Amino acid sequence: MNLVTLLPFIVLIGAMFLMTRSAKKKQQAAAQMRDHLVPGTGVRTIGGMYATVKEIGDDTLTLEVAPGVHAIYAKNAIGAVLEDAEYNRIVHGITDDPTSDTPVVPDDASSLTADAADEPAKTDLTKDQGEAPKPDLGKKDEAKGDAPQDGKTDGETDGKTDGEAGAK
Repeated sequence: MNLVTLLPFIVLIGAMFLMTRSAKKKQQAAAQMRDHLVPGTGVRTIGGMYATVKEIGDDTLTLEVAPGVHAIYAKNAIGAVLEDAEYNRIVHGITDDPTSDTPVVPDDASSLTADAADEPAKTDLTKDQGEAPKPDLGKKDEAKGDAPQDGKTDGETDGKTDGEAGAK
């Protein structure tokens, strides 16, 4: 056989060997990372959720996803273990550098306008108007003498008894 015809197969086998070797190294590093977790560590799940490790079991972790809210996750669901500074920067917006020019994003939209805190809340009711008018929903109040909804007067019927088809 010719060496030129075997060369592509040799390159392919070598590439497959290198890819599986690097994949195994990554898997081992991830398993080692998960094995060295301790309660209080900030983590990011493979789904992108940030949480704090509360308890560690054999195959599961209890994560605090919000204050007082706990969820149980498989250890394999942990995508990254975060340093304390990085976790606080991402989750709480706390930076160690007080001279940082990174803007702080507010939790609500009320602080986005300059005069929102100075202005009192506006409502449709004032002291002079009293109670707000009730919205008209298209229903007539029969107790006040309005005509019934079916268009018939009080004594009028459609001539059908209860057992017949189309009776109300």
